[in-house]
Amino acid sequence: MARRRRRGRPGRVRGGGAARMAAPGCPARPPPPRPVAATALGGDKVLPGDPSAGAQDRAAALRGGTRLHLLLEHLPGTAREGWPARAAALLAGTEDGVPTRAELAALLDDLAAIVEAEALGDVFAPPPGAQVLREVPLTAPLPGGGRLTGVIDRLIVTDQGVTAIDYKSNAVVPADAGGTPSGYLRQMAAYRHALRAIWPGRRIDTAILWTAARELMALPDALLDEAWDAALRDLDPERGRS
Repeated sequence: MARRRRRGRPGRVRGGGAARMAAPGCPARPPPPRPVAATALGGDKVLPGDPSAGAQDRAAALRGGTRLHLLLEHLPGTAREGWPARAAALLAGTEDGVPTRAELAALLDDLAAIVEAEALGDVFAPPPGAQVLREVPLTAPLPGGGRLTGVIDRLIVTDQGVTAIDYKSNAVVPADAGGTPSGYLRQMAAYRHALRAIWPGRRIDTAILWTAARELMALPDALLDEAWDAALRDLDPERGRS
């Protein structure tokens, strides 16, 4: 009696992994493009003369900026007397760990100066009815395919519009919005692009909070339009030839 031949399960290969199969004559579907981060759209991130331009100084500046960002996310609106303990607990869970006592004191002094700055009142004490969102993840389709991803430091939503605010800890701050490093303009233009998809028809404003200057700098749409076009050309060089 002939043995009955066992048929393997379709779409399976030895080892338990699923096989990608295409119909005869049809090419295999290419993998989806990798998401593009809003912070990875090219362009400069510092101005000439910034002491953080060097590799070591840059690492120290990034560490200090990351720590301050974390405190800005969690401590405004909480009791000041609880800041030291809360800050130490928050920073203990980061890659760089708890700063020295002097470093922590300097961070808390910077935080207090930012939160209490009169020019930043609308950021940390927005009008009644405003919704404040912190560390807001977002994603949106890119023109021509692919997806954009990002995280907005602070989002203020009102009936009149939406304002996206990003914290930047550069030591050298531009005199006006036109002097903003191109990489930051591209990043903020990407946020605007995503927010317009989320809130169609709503006014979308963007601004950078320069922590060293305790200044909120609004970014005009014309600047962001130019930066966004440049970012898209870098992603798809063919776009600039059409």
